[in-house]
Amino acid sequence: MGRRWNGWGDESYVKEVSDHGRRLIHSVIGVPQSLPNTTLDAVMAKVPPSRLPDHFLISKGTEERVRHARGQSFPDWLAMHSGDYGVFPDGVAYPESSSQVRKLLDLAVEQDFEVIPYGGGTSVAGHITPQQSQRAILTIDMGRMNQLLDLNEESQIATFGAGTPGPLVESQLRVQGYTLGHYPQSWELSTVGGWIASRSSGQQSLGFGRIEQLFAGGSMETLHGTLDIPSIPASSAGPDIREMTMGTEGRLGIFTEVQLRVTRLAEEEKFLVVFMPDWNSAKKAVRELIQQKVPMSMMRVSNAKEAKAHIHLGTKESEFKLLDRYLRFRGLGNDRCMLTFAVTGSKAQNKTSLKQIRKILKGYGGIGGPIAQVMGKIWADGRFKFPYLRETTWQEGIAIDTLETSTDWENVDSVLQGIEESLENALKDESEEVMVFTHLSHMYSQGCSIYTTYFFRCANSYEATLKRWQKMKTSASEVIARSRATISHQHGVGKDHALYLEAEKGKLGMRIIRTLTKEFDSDFRLNPGTLLVQESGQG
Repeated sequence: MGRRWNGWGDESYVKEVSDHGRRLIHSVIGVPQSLPNTTLDAVMAKVPPSRLPDHFLISKGTEERVRHARGQSFPDWLAMHSGDYGVFPDGVAYPESSSQVRKLLDLAVEQDFEVIPYGGGTSVAGHITPQQSQRAILTIDMGRMNQLLDLNEESQIATFGAGTPGPLVESQLRVQGYTLGHYPQSWELSTVGGWIASRSSGQQSLGFGRIEQLFAGGSMETLHGTLDIPSIPASSAGPDIREMTMGTEGRLGIFTEVQLRVTRLAEEEKFLVVFMPDWNSAKKAVRELIQQKVPMSMMRVSNAKEAKAHIHLGTKESEFKLLDRYLRFRGLGNDRCMLTFAVTGSKAQNKTSLKQIRKILKGYGGIGGPIAQVMGKIWADGRFKFPYLRETTWQEGIAIDTLETSTDWENVDSVLQGIEESLENALKDESEEVMVFTHLSHMYSQGCSIYTTYFFRCANSYEATLKRWQKMKTSASEVIARSRATISHQHGVGKDHALYLEAEKGKLGMRIIRTLTKEFDSDFRLNPGTLLVQESGQG
């Protein structure tokens, strides 16, 4: 795969937008106008000389420094397309073993430079973006530590190098009859270490568990030595060190080897789509399914606006018209919502689950029939392709971003409405409309994740476009922070969300987190500015 230097994924893949999908977007936000894009050569010409010492593990190549300077957050996206990067890492290292990571961290202390861990470069919250510093900055790319190191079939524990991306995790397990089942939308590029560092959640976490259920133990290299976390199934011996290290986003050290709980490949897996009459019936149906603990590997329900957008963007116009006529014939109008779900297990188990699911959905007016498997297959085939849409729409002057949270069931509607209204109204002072839609996913008995996507027109400059995004991001984040909801359910904190962490953790909670990070890194050289708002004394 030839990876885009300034965008998402495989540069040979283009996600087309249907004509009727494009018309839908334009009908909401208006006709866009694109911004000029810079070139790789132009960006490379801006890279300053490296401040790092010469070392056999460190590369100071200009293109490598460009390709490791940004992730996939919206500010990162604007920087990569405008050429206004600001800060570049001074070098990139590609360790192939834990001992080499250990050498690099020792060198960071000896030579007084900062370190940013880099997995798949998929961060949408500014985790890997370097900040201005008087010290040199080294990005440590873990991508060469990408192998299955051990598979203990008796305990079903697989040990991987922390730089192993999703496709390599699954391909190496599947040849031996196992799966991890962790599928974040960034699965194509994101890595085991990154999943743990940011507390990732996969699309099928309902069946397989979030990364905290899958992470059994492993090794982290810190500035003070190697932290070994044993793979004990359960313990009441004090606080859980494994949990302490998760979500620390490179502030304590760098995961090098990771032990994961895997399962045998299922006999059968089915993805299906059912349309519900309205939002209320859809939400009640998924809540009942999850609280009755019906065996499923995933559920997500798109509100009417998202169902409309997905059907337009994911079908040909003739297919859309046929589906629309069928659903209207069955009594579902403009308020219809789309419920996507999967069952993964033995054929007998799935048959029993589907019987329960269909009974509950029918009770709430759900319509499946012949379209359920067809639409399910369409969703499954394109499940990792949505990030590519950003590139397609960008070339036309349409910007896309997402945000997510989670909260308890009784709070879902008010938080969702608050987020959508804040985004829709954020650009009213510029007479700009924003296209906003949402789905619920990652269901829990207690509540669920709320995942919102928004489209808006680029302004007449990169600076003005960034200001538009900042207004929307700030207004939505403030809604979340005051609504008993998390600032991040699955994307981590990074730099973009750090300001809002205290609203969730409280002052005493923040004191604990700061104490932990300072104990491991008193000189603020490990991914400074990430997770916590920039601390005093930072280089």
